[in-house]
Amino acid sequence: MKKESDNLTRRELLKEAAQMGLLGTMTTSLKEAAPLNLPKKGLIVNENRHEGTTDWQLTYVRSENYRSESIEGYCSHTSVSAGEVLDVFVSTASPSKVTIRIYRMGYYGGKGGRHITSLGPFDVQPQPTPPVGEHRLRECRWKSTVKIKIPKEWVSGVYLGKLSCDTHRYESYIIFVVKDQRQADILVQTSDNTWQAYNKWPDNYSLYESDPPQRSWNATTWISCDRPYGWYPQVVEQALSQGSGEFLLWEYPFCFWLEKHGYDVTYCANADTHTNDAKLDRVKCFFSVGHDEYWSIEMYQNIQSAIQKGLNVGFLAGDTVTSVVPLHQMNSEGRQHRLIRRTGMFGGIPPEDRKLYETMSSGWGYDLLHEHWEKHGPAQALLVGGRSTYPGNGSGDWIITNEKHWIFEGTGMKNGDCVPGLVGWEFASDPPLHVPGFEVLASGEVRRGDDSTSSWAATIYPGPKGNWVFNAATIYWSLGLSQPPGFNYPFSHLGRPHGPDERVQKIMSNFLKRCGVSM
Repeated sequence: MKKESDNLTRRELLKEAAQMGLLGTMTTSLKEAAPLNLPKKGLIVNENRHEGTTDWQLTYVRSENYRSESIEGYCSHTSVSAGEVLDVFVSTASPSKVTIRIYRMGYYGGKGGRHITSLGPFDVQPQPTPPVGEHRLRECRWKSTVKIKIPKEWVSGVYLGKLSCDTHRYESYIIFVVKDQRQADILVQTSDNTWQAYNKWPDNYSLYESDPPQRSWNATTWISCDRPYGWYPQVVEQALSQGSGEFLLWEYPFCFWLEKHGYDVTYCANADTHTNDAKLDRVKCFFSVGHDEYWSIEMYQNIQSAIQKGLNVGFLAGDTVTSVVPLHQMNSEGRQHRLIRRTGMFGGIPPEDRKLYETMSSGWGYDLLHEHWEKHGPAQALLVGGRSTYPGNGSGDWIITNEKHWIFEGTGMKNGDCVPGLVGWEFASDPPLHVPGFEVLASGEVRRGDDSTSSWAATIYPGPKGNWVFNAATIYWSLGLSQPPGFNYPFSHLGRPHGPDERVQKIMSNFLKRCGVSM
Protein backbone atom coordinates (compact mmCIF):
# COMPACT_ATOMS: atom_id res chain seq x y z
CA MET A 1 0.00 0.00 0.00
CA LYS A 2 1.32 3.44 -0.90
CA LYS A 3 2.12 5.56 2.12
CA GLU A 4 0.96 9.14 2.33
CA SER A 5 4.59 10.20 2.66
CA ASP A 6 5.36 8.79 -0.77
CA ASN A 7 3.72 11.79 -2.45
CA LEU A 8 4.51 15.47 -1.99
CA THR A 9 1.51 17.34 -0.61
CA ARG A 10 0.23 20.63 -1.96
CA ARG A 11 1.49 22.37 1.21
CA GLU A 12 4.97 20.88 0.75
CA LEU A 13 5.05 21.98 -2.87
CA LEU A 14 4.01 25.52 -1.93
CA LYS A 15 6.70 25.60 0.74
CA GLU A 16 9.25 24.44 -1.81
CA ALA A 17 8.05 27.09 -4.26
CA ALA A 18 8.38 29.83 -1.68
CA GLN A 19 11.94 28.73 -0.93
CA MET A 20 12.68 28.90 -4.65
CA GLY A 21 11.36 32.45 -4.92
CA LEU A 22 8.85 31.40 -7.54
CA LEU A 23 5.66 31.31 -5.50
CA GLY A 24 4.10 34.14 -7.47
CA THR A 25 4.46 32.24 -10.72
CA MET A 26 3.71 28.77 -9.38
CA THR A 27 0.68 29.19 -7.13
CA THR A 28 -1.76 29.16 -10.01
CA SER A 29 -0.21 26.00 -11.45
CA LEU A 30 -0.24 23.83 -8.31
CA LYS A 31 -3.77 22.55 -8.44
CA GLU A 32 -4.20 18.94 -7.38
CA ALA A 33 -2.72 16.82 -10.17
CA ALA A 34 -3.35 13.16 -10.85
CA PRO A 35 -0.70 11.05 -9.10
CA LEU A 36 2.08 9.88 -11.40
CA ASN A 37 3.29 6.30 -11.55
CA LEU A 38 6.88 7.36 -10.84
CA PRO A 39 9.68 6.24 -8.54
CA LYS A 40 9.62 7.77 -5.09
CA LYS A 41 12.73 9.94 -5.16
CA GLY A 42 15.17 11.78 -7.35
CA LEU A 43 15.54 15.27 -8.79
CA ILE A 44 13.76 14.52 -12.07
CA VAL A 45 10.99 12.60 -10.31
CA ASN A 46 10.34 15.50 -7.95
CA GLU A 47 10.51 18.01 -10.81
CA ASN A 48 7.85 16.11 -12.72
CA ARG A 49 5.54 16.04 -9.71
CA HIS A 50 4.79 19.67 -10.47
CA GLU A 51 1.63 20.14 -12.46
CA GLY A 52 2.26 20.58 -16.15
CA THR A 53 0.50 22.58 -18.82
CA THR A 54 0.06 22.42 -22.57
CA ASP A 55 0.07 26.22 -22.71
CA TRP A 56 3.74 26.06 -23.69
CA GLN A 57 2.55 25.43 -27.26
CA LEU A 58 2.25 28.20 -29.82
CA THR A 59 -1.33 28.77 -30.93
CA TYR A 60 -1.01 31.48 -33.58
CA VAL A 61 1.99 31.51 -35.88
CA ARG A 62 2.75 33.68 -38.89
CA SER A 63 5.78 32.67 -40.95
CA GLU A 64 6.85 34.19 -44.25
CA ASN A 65 9.89 32.68 -45.96
CA TYR A 66 10.60 30.81 -42.71
CA ARG A 67 10.66 34.01 -40.68
CA SER A 68 8.22 35.34 -38.06
CA GLU A 69 8.97 39.04 -38.40
CA SER A 70 5.86 39.90 -36.34
CA ILE A 71 7.66 38.65 -33.25
CA GLU A 72 10.97 36.77 -32.99
CA GLY A 73 13.99 36.44 -30.76
CA TYR A 74 17.15 34.58 -29.83
CA CYS A 75 19.43 34.03 -26.84
CA SER A 76 23.03 35.03 -26.19
CA HIS A 77 23.99 31.47 -25.22
CA THR A 78 22.77 28.04 -26.25
CA SER A 79 23.34 26.66 -22.76
CA VAL A 80 23.74 28.29 -19.36
CA SER A 81 24.45 27.21 -15.79
CA ALA A 82 22.92 28.45 -12.56
CA GLY A 83 24.24 31.90 -11.72
CA GLU A 84 25.09 32.75 -15.33
CA VAL A 85 23.33 35.54 -17.21
CA LEU A 86 21.36 34.91 -20.38
CA ASP A 87 20.54 37.83 -22.66
CA VAL A 88 17.29 37.56 -24.60
CA PHE A 89 16.96 39.63 -27.77
CA VAL A 90 13.46 40.27 -29.15
CA SER A 91 12.22 42.15 -32.19
CA THR A 92 8.70 42.99 -33.38
CA ALA A 93 7.41 44.38 -36.66
CA SER A 94 6.05 47.47 -34.87
CA PRO A 95 6.56 48.89 -31.37
CA SER A 96 4.90 46.53 -28.88
CA LYS A 97 4.86 45.35 -25.31
CA VAL A 98 6.24 41.80 -25.20
CA THR A 99 5.79 39.10 -22.57
CA ILE A 100 8.10 36.09 -22.30
CA ARG A 101 6.68 32.98 -20.62
CA ILE A 102 9.38 30.44 -19.71
CA TYR A 103 8.63 26.70 -19.71
CA ARG A 104 10.78 23.69 -18.87
CA MET A 105 10.13 20.75 -21.17
CA GLY A 106 9.64 17.31 -19.62
CA TYR A 107 6.77 14.92 -18.83
CA TYR A 108 4.66 16.63 -16.14
CA GLY A 109 1.75 14.23 -16.11
CA GLY A 110 1.73 14.00 -19.91
CA LYS A 111 1.39 17.77 -20.48
CA GLY A 112 4.99 18.04 -21.74
CA GLY A 113 6.01 21.28 -20.05
CA ARG A 114 5.86 23.30 -16.86
CA HIS A 115 5.44 27.04 -16.57
CA ILE A 116 8.44 28.37 -14.66
CA THR A 117 8.03 32.15 -14.75
CA SER A 118 6.76 35.07 -16.83
CA LEU A 119 8.87 38.09 -17.72
CA GLY A 120 7.71 41.51 -18.85
CA PRO A 121 5.91 43.13 -20.44
CA PHE A 122 8.84 44.88 -22.11
CA ASP A 123 8.79 47.73 -24.60
CA VAL A 124 10.18 46.23 -27.81
CA GLN A 125 11.02 47.99 -31.06
CA PRO A 126 11.77 46.57 -34.52
CA GLN A 127 15.42 45.50 -34.64
CA PRO A 128 17.46 45.55 -37.86
CA THR A 129 17.85 42.61 -40.19
CA PRO A 130 21.64 42.27 -40.44
CA PRO A 131 23.28 42.91 -43.81
CA VAL A 132 24.94 40.09 -45.69
CA GLY A 133 28.55 39.96 -44.59
CA GLU A 134 31.58 38.04 -45.77
CA HIS A 135 30.89 34.31 -46.22
CA ARG A 136 27.14 35.13 -46.53
CA LEU A 137 27.08 35.65 -42.77
CA ARG A 138 23.91 37.13 -41.21
CA GLU A 139 24.79 38.02 -37.62
CA CYS A 140 22.31 39.97 -35.50
CA ARG A 141 23.62 42.61 -33.12
CA TRP A 142 20.33 43.44 -31.45
CA LYS A 143 19.71 45.36 -28.26
CA SER A 144 19.07 43.09 -25.29
CA THR A 145 15.43 42.96 -24.19
CA VAL A 146 16.06 41.32 -20.80
CA LYS A 147 18.88 39.70 -18.85
CA ILE A 148 18.02 36.52 -16.96
CA LYS A 149 20.30 35.33 -14.15
CA ILE A 150 19.60 31.61 -14.01
CA PRO A 151 18.32 30.61 -10.53
CA LYS A 152 20.00 27.64 -8.89
CA GLU A 153 16.55 26.04 -8.51
CA TRP A 154 16.05 25.72 -12.27
CA VAL A 155 16.54 22.02 -12.97
CA SER A 156 18.73 21.13 -15.94
CA GLY A 157 16.62 20.76 -19.06
CA VAL A 158 15.53 22.33 -22.31
CA TYR A 159 13.63 25.58 -21.78
CA LEU A 160 11.29 27.34 -24.19
CA GLY A 161 10.40 31.00 -23.92
CA LYS A 162 7.05 31.77 -25.59
CA LEU A 163 7.04 35.31 -26.99
CA SER A 164 3.76 37.23 -27.29
CA CYS A 165 2.84 40.90 -27.55
CA ASP A 166 -0.09 43.27 -27.22
CA THR A 167 -0.39 44.49 -30.84
CA HIS A 168 -1.31 41.17 -32.51
CA ARG A 169 -1.95 37.53 -31.65
CA TYR A 170 1.14 35.91 -33.19
CA GLU A 171 3.73 34.03 -31.13
CA SER A 172 7.15 32.43 -31.49
CA TYR A 173 9.83 30.85 -29.30
CA ILE A 174 13.29 31.30 -27.95
CA ILE A 175 15.10 28.17 -26.74
CA PHE A 176 18.01 27.47 -24.38
CA VAL A 177 19.48 24.66 -22.27
CA VAL A 178 20.05 24.87 -18.54
CA LYS A 179 23.00 22.64 -17.66
CA ASP A 180 24.54 21.47 -14.40
CA GLN A 181 27.54 19.46 -13.23
CA ARG A 182 25.86 17.07 -10.82
CA GLN A 183 26.33 13.32 -10.84
CA ALA A 184 23.56 11.79 -12.94
CA ASP A 185 22.79 8.59 -14.81
CA ILE A 186 22.03 10.04 -18.25
CA LEU A 187 23.25 13.04 -20.25
CA VAL A 188 21.22 14.10 -23.28
CA GLN A 189 22.99 16.37 -25.77
CA THR A 190 20.90 18.71 -27.89
CA SER A 191 21.82 18.79 -31.59
CA ASP A 192 21.93 22.56 -31.81
CA ASN A 193 24.86 22.77 -34.27
CA THR A 194 22.60 21.02 -36.76
CA TRP A 195 19.58 23.14 -35.81
CA GLN A 196 21.58 26.16 -36.89
CA ALA A 197 23.02 24.48 -39.99
CA TYR A 198 19.48 24.10 -41.38
CA ASN A 199 18.22 27.44 -40.06
CA LYS A 200 17.29 29.60 -43.07
CA TRP A 201 16.68 32.84 -41.13
CA PRO A 202 16.09 35.48 -42.39
CA ASP A 203 15.48 33.83 -45.79
CA ASN A 204 17.63 31.13 -47.39
CA TYR A 205 20.72 31.74 -45.27
CA SER A 206 21.35 28.24 -43.96
CA LEU A 207 24.67 26.41 -44.22
CA TYR A 208 23.30 24.86 -47.42
CA GLU A 209 22.87 28.09 -49.37
CA SER A 210 25.67 29.57 -51.46
CA ASP A 211 26.48 31.98 -54.25
CA PRO A 212 27.71 30.69 -57.64
CA PRO A 213 30.09 29.12 -58.41
CA GLN A 214 30.04 27.58 -54.95
CA ARG A 215 27.82 24.53 -54.50
CA SER A 216 25.46 23.72 -51.65
CA TRP A 217 28.11 21.77 -49.72
CA ASN A 218 30.98 24.19 -49.34
CA ALA A 219 33.44 25.69 -46.88
CA THR A 220 32.75 29.30 -47.81
CA THR A 221 29.27 29.72 -46.25
CA TRP A 222 29.25 30.68 -42.58
CA ILE A 223 26.25 30.91 -40.26
CA SER A 224 25.71 32.64 -36.94
CA CYS A 225 23.99 31.46 -33.77
CA ASP A 226 23.16 35.12 -33.11
CA ARG A 227 19.81 35.07 -34.92
CA PRO A 228 16.33 33.62 -34.41
CA TYR A 229 15.45 30.12 -35.54
CA GLY A 230 13.21 30.15 -38.58
CA TRP A 231 10.50 27.63 -39.41
CA TYR A 232 12.17 24.23 -39.97
CA PRO A 233 12.35 23.63 -43.75
CA GLN A 234 12.44 19.82 -44.11
CA VAL A 235 10.27 16.72 -43.72
CA VAL A 236 7.92 18.01 -40.99
CA GLU A 237 5.39 20.79 -41.40
CA GLN A 238 5.74 21.88 -37.79
CA ALA A 239 4.59 25.34 -36.71
CA LEU A 240 6.17 24.78 -33.29
CA SER A 241 9.61 24.89 -34.90
CA GLN A 242 9.25 28.68 -35.17
CA GLY A 243 12.04 29.76 -32.85
CA SER A 244 12.72 26.33 -31.30
CA GLY A 245 15.16 24.85 -33.82
CA GLU A 246 14.63 21.10 -34.29
CA PHE A 247 14.21 20.18 -30.62
CA LEU A 248 10.46 19.52 -30.77
CA LEU A 249 10.93 17.36 -33.87
CA TRP A 250 13.55 14.87 -32.68
CA GLU A 251 14.96 15.17 -29.15
CA TYR A 252 11.70 16.02 -27.39
CA PRO A 253 10.02 12.56 -27.60
CA PHE A 254 13.11 10.98 -26.03
CA CYS A 255 13.25 13.55 -23.20
CA PHE A 256 9.49 13.14 -22.63
CA TRP A 257 9.91 9.34 -22.36
CA LEU A 258 12.93 9.52 -20.04
CA GLU A 259 11.25 11.93 -17.64
CA LYS A 260 7.97 10.02 -17.75
CA HIS A 261 9.77 6.99 -16.34
CA GLY A 262 11.76 8.93 -13.79
CA TYR A 263 15.20 8.38 -15.26
CA ASP A 264 17.92 10.54 -13.71
CA VAL A 265 18.70 12.76 -16.70
CA THR A 266 20.60 15.98 -17.24
CA TYR A 267 21.15 18.04 -20.40
CA CYS A 268 23.87 19.80 -22.38
CA ALA A 269 24.44 21.43 -25.78
CA ASN A 270 26.91 20.52 -28.55
CA ALA A 271 29.34 23.22 -27.41
CA ASP A 272 29.44 21.68 -23.92
CA THR A 273 30.63 18.40 -25.41
CA HIS A 274 33.15 20.39 -27.47
CA THR A 275 34.68 22.10 -24.40
CA ASN A 276 33.97 19.12 -22.12
CA ASP A 277 32.03 21.46 -19.86
CA ALA A 278 29.53 18.60 -20.06
CA LYS A 279 31.83 16.67 -17.66
CA LEU A 280 31.29 13.30 -19.29
CA ASP A 281 32.87 11.38 -16.41
CA ARG A 282 29.94 12.23 -14.10
CA VAL A 283 27.32 10.19 -16.01
CA LYS A 284 26.81 6.56 -17.01
CA CYS A 285 25.21 7.20 -20.43
CA PHE A 286 25.51 9.88 -23.09
CA PHE A 287 22.93 10.23 -25.88
CA SER A 288 23.11 11.90 -29.27
CA VAL A 289 19.54 12.16 -30.54
CA GLY A 290 17.83 12.74 -33.87
CA HIS A 291 19.51 15.11 -36.31
CA ASP A 292 23.03 15.47 -34.91
CA GLU A 293 25.04 15.85 -38.10
CA TYR A 294 27.59 18.57 -37.26
CA TRP A 295 30.40 17.84 -34.78
CA SER A 296 33.76 19.39 -34.05
CA ILE A 297 36.93 17.29 -33.88
CA GLU A 298 37.02 18.05 -30.14
CA MET A 299 33.52 16.64 -29.68
CA TYR A 300 34.59 13.44 -31.41
CA GLN A 301 37.76 13.14 -29.34
CA ASN A 302 36.01 13.84 -26.04
CA ILE A 303 33.35 11.17 -26.64
CA GLN A 304 35.94 8.68 -27.92
CA SER A 305 38.10 9.24 -24.82
CA ALA A 306 35.07 8.90 -22.53
CA ILE A 307 34.12 5.57 -24.14
CA GLN A 308 37.64 4.31 -23.44
CA LYS A 309 37.14 5.29 -19.80
CA GLY A 310 33.80 3.43 -19.56
CA LEU A 311 31.06 5.77 -20.76
CA ASN A 312 28.05 4.13 -22.41
CA VAL A 313 26.86 5.95 -25.53
CA GLY A 314 23.65 5.79 -27.54
CA PHE A 315 23.47 7.27 -31.04
CA LEU A 316 19.69 7.49 -31.43
CA ALA A 317 20.17 9.32 -34.68
CA GLY A 318 20.86 9.14 -38.39
CA ASP A 319 23.63 10.87 -40.34
CA THR A 320 25.26 11.75 -37.02
CA VAL A 321 28.92 12.79 -36.64
CA THR A 322 29.10 13.40 -40.40
CA SER A 323 30.45 16.88 -41.09
CA VAL A 324 33.30 18.65 -39.32
CA VAL A 325 32.61 22.12 -37.94
CA PRO A 326 35.28 24.00 -35.99
CA LEU A 327 33.68 25.90 -33.12
CA HIS A 328 36.57 28.11 -32.03
CA GLN A 329 35.76 31.10 -34.28
CA MET A 330 34.63 34.22 -32.45
CA ASN A 331 31.61 36.29 -33.28
CA SER A 332 31.70 40.07 -33.64
CA GLU A 333 31.62 40.43 -29.83
CA GLY A 334 34.56 38.08 -29.29
CA ARG A 335 32.57 35.08 -28.04
CA GLN A 336 33.37 31.56 -29.19
CA HIS A 337 30.97 28.82 -30.29
CA ARG A 338 28.65 31.26 -32.10
CA LEU A 339 29.86 30.79 -35.69
CA ILE A 340 29.56 27.60 -37.71
CA ARG A 341 31.18 26.62 -41.00
CA ARG A 342 31.68 23.27 -42.67
CA THR A 343 35.27 22.15 -43.34
CA GLY A 344 34.87 18.54 -44.41
CA MET A 345 33.63 15.08 -43.46
CA PHE A 346 34.84 12.82 -40.69
CA GLY A 347 37.32 10.48 -42.35
CA GLY A 348 37.00 12.12 -45.75
CA ILE A 349 34.76 10.87 -48.54
CA PRO A 350 34.97 7.17 -49.52
CA PRO A 351 36.22 6.64 -53.10
CA GLU A 352 32.91 5.19 -54.30
CA ASP A 353 31.09 8.39 -53.31
CA ARG A 354 33.56 10.93 -54.67
CA LYS A 355 31.91 11.50 -58.03
CA LEU A 356 28.62 12.21 -56.29
CA TYR A 357 30.15 14.72 -53.88
CA GLU A 358 32.01 16.44 -56.71
CA THR A 359 28.61 17.52 -58.04
CA MET A 360 27.49 18.79 -54.62
CA SER A 361 30.51 20.24 -52.86
CA SER A 362 33.24 22.80 -53.26
CA GLY A 363 35.94 24.37 -51.16
CA TRP A 364 36.97 21.43 -48.98
CA GLY A 365 39.06 18.32 -49.50
CA TYR A 366 38.10 14.69 -49.64
CA ASP A 367 40.78 13.51 -47.20
CA LEU A 368 40.45 16.22 -44.61
CA LEU A 369 41.84 14.27 -41.68
CA HIS A 370 44.32 11.63 -42.86
CA GLU A 371 44.53 8.81 -45.34
CA HIS A 372 44.27 5.98 -42.78
CA TRP A 373 40.95 7.09 -41.30
CA GLU A 374 39.22 3.71 -41.81
CA LYS A 375 41.35 2.08 -39.12
CA HIS A 376 42.44 4.95 -36.94
CA GLY A 377 39.82 7.67 -37.16
CA PRO A 378 38.50 10.14 -36.37
CA ALA A 379 35.91 8.56 -38.61
CA GLN A 380 32.15 8.46 -38.34
CA ALA A 381 31.82 4.67 -38.50
CA LEU A 382 34.50 3.99 -35.88
CA LEU A 383 32.71 6.10 -33.27
CA VAL A 384 29.05 5.66 -34.18
CA GLY A 385 29.09 2.14 -35.56
CA GLY A 386 28.01 3.14 -39.07
CA ARG A 387 28.37 5.95 -41.57
CA SER A 388 26.24 7.96 -43.96
CA THR A 389 25.96 6.48 -47.43
CA TYR A 390 24.25 7.39 -50.68
CA PRO A 391 21.37 7.90 -51.08
CA GLY A 392 21.55 9.78 -47.83
CA ASN A 393 17.77 9.96 -47.41
CA GLY A 394 14.96 7.43 -47.58
CA SER A 395 12.49 5.40 -45.53
CA GLY A 396 12.11 1.77 -44.49
CA ASP A 397 11.20 -0.74 -41.78
CA TRP A 398 13.50 -1.47 -38.81
CA ILE A 399 14.09 -5.23 -39.31
CA ILE A 400 15.57 -7.57 -36.66
CA THR A 401 18.50 -9.76 -37.73
CA ASN A 402 20.04 -10.77 -34.37
CA GLU A 403 17.13 -12.01 -32.24
CA LYS A 404 19.27 -13.69 -29.54
CA HIS A 405 21.04 -10.48 -28.54
CA TRP A 406 20.33 -9.27 -25.00
CA ILE A 407 18.99 -5.96 -26.28
CA PHE A 408 15.87 -7.78 -27.59
CA GLU A 409 15.06 -9.63 -24.34
CA GLY A 410 11.37 -9.43 -23.53
CA THR A 411 10.39 -7.88 -26.85
CA GLY A 412 9.12 -11.13 -28.38
CA MET A 413 10.83 -10.16 -31.63
CA LYS A 414 12.26 -12.75 -34.02
CA ASN A 415 14.52 -12.35 -37.01
CA GLY A 416 12.56 -10.76 -39.82
CA ASP A 417 10.14 -8.96 -37.48
CA CYS A 418 10.03 -5.23 -38.06
CA VAL A 419 8.94 -1.89 -36.68
CA PRO A 420 7.18 -0.30 -39.68
CA GLY A 421 8.53 2.99 -41.02
CA LEU A 422 11.03 3.53 -38.19
CA VAL A 423 14.02 4.01 -40.51
CA GLY A 424 14.37 7.42 -42.11
CA TRP A 425 14.67 10.01 -43.33
CA GLU A 426 18.39 9.86 -42.54
CA PHE A 427 20.12 6.71 -41.37
CA ALA A 428 23.45 4.90 -40.79
CA SER A 429 25.00 2.11 -42.83
CA ASP A 430 28.32 0.44 -43.72
CA PRO A 431 29.30 -0.77 -40.21
CA PRO A 432 33.01 -1.32 -39.40
CA LEU A 433 32.81 -5.11 -38.96
CA HIS A 434 36.52 -5.39 -38.15
CA VAL A 435 36.01 -3.78 -34.72
CA PRO A 436 36.32 -6.45 -31.96
CA GLY A 437 32.96 -7.50 -30.52
CA PHE A 438 31.03 -5.52 -33.12
CA GLU A 439 27.51 -6.84 -33.89
CA VAL A 440 24.74 -5.91 -36.29
CA LEU A 441 21.35 -5.91 -34.55
CA ALA A 442 18.97 -4.98 -37.33
CA SER A 443 19.39 -4.18 -41.02
CA GLY A 444 17.56 -3.68 -44.27
CA GLU A 445 16.95 -1.25 -47.10
CA VAL A 446 15.64 2.25 -47.37
CA ARG A 447 13.82 3.36 -50.49
CA ARG A 448 13.44 6.77 -52.03
CA GLY A 449 10.53 8.16 -53.99
CA ASP A 450 12.28 7.23 -57.26
CA ASP A 451 12.59 3.62 -55.96
CA SER A 452 16.37 3.77 -55.67
CA THR A 453 17.59 1.92 -52.58
CA SER A 454 20.38 1.91 -50.03
CA SER A 455 21.19 -0.22 -47.01
CA TRP A 456 21.08 0.63 -43.31
CA ALA A 457 22.30 -1.22 -40.20
CA ALA A 458 21.70 -0.77 -36.46
CA THR A 459 24.72 -1.88 -34.45
CA ILE A 460 26.31 -2.29 -31.05
CA TYR A 461 29.89 -2.72 -29.88
CA PRO A 462 31.53 -3.10 -26.46
CA GLY A 463 33.81 -0.58 -24.81
CA PRO A 464 36.87 -1.64 -22.81
CA LYS A 465 35.24 -1.27 -19.38
CA GLY A 466 32.12 -3.39 -19.86
CA ASN A 467 30.38 -0.40 -21.43
CA TRP A 468 28.44 -0.30 -24.70
CA VAL A 469 27.91 1.88 -27.77
CA PHE A 470 24.49 1.48 -29.44
CA ASN A 471 23.69 2.87 -32.88
CA ALA A 472 19.94 2.86 -33.62
CA ALA A 473 20.78 3.95 -37.19
CA THR A 474 17.75 6.18 -37.71
CA ILE A 475 16.77 9.75 -37.00
CA TYR A 476 13.25 8.48 -36.18
CA TRP A 477 14.22 6.32 -33.18
CA SER A 478 12.78 8.64 -30.50
CA LEU A 479 9.45 8.61 -32.35
CA GLY A 480 9.08 4.96 -31.36
CA LEU A 481 9.30 5.93 -27.69
CA SER A 482 6.60 8.55 -27.18
CA GLN A 483 4.22 11.02 -28.78
CA PRO A 484 4.24 14.18 -26.65
CA PRO A 485 1.67 16.98 -26.95
CA GLY A 486 2.21 19.13 -30.02
CA PHE A 487 4.22 16.49 -31.85
CA ASN A 488 3.82 16.03 -35.63
CA TYR A 489 4.99 12.93 -37.49
CA PRO A 490 7.34 13.38 -40.44
CA PHE A 491 6.59 12.08 -43.92
CA SER A 492 9.50 11.67 -46.29
CA HIS A 493 10.34 9.58 -49.36
CA LEU A 494 6.82 8.11 -49.29
CA GLY A 495 7.24 6.69 -45.79
CA ARG A 496 6.38 7.55 -42.20
CA PRO A 497 6.83 6.04 -38.71
CA HIS A 498 3.80 4.71 -36.81
CA GLY A 499 4.56 6.22 -33.42
CA PRO A 500 5.23 4.73 -29.98
CA ASP A 501 5.95 1.01 -30.03
CA GLU A 502 6.30 -1.21 -26.94
CA ARG A 503 9.14 -3.12 -28.59
CA VAL A 504 11.19 0.03 -29.17
CA GLN A 505 10.53 1.10 -25.60
CA LYS A 506 11.69 -2.31 -24.31
CA ILE A 507 14.86 -2.20 -26.43
CA MET A 508 15.62 1.22 -24.99
CA SER A 509 15.04 0.13 -21.38
CA ASN A 510 17.13 -3.03 -21.97
CA PHE A 511 20.05 -0.91 -23.16
CA LEU A 512 19.80 1.43 -20.18
CA LYS A 513 19.54 -1.47 -17.74
CA ARG A 514 22.67 -3.12 -19.21
CA CYS A 515 24.44 0.23 -18.78
CA GLY A 516 23.59 0.26 -15.07
CA VAL A 517 20.69 2.70 -15.35
CA SER A 518 17.29 1.90 -13.86
CA MET A 519 14.01 3.73 -13.51
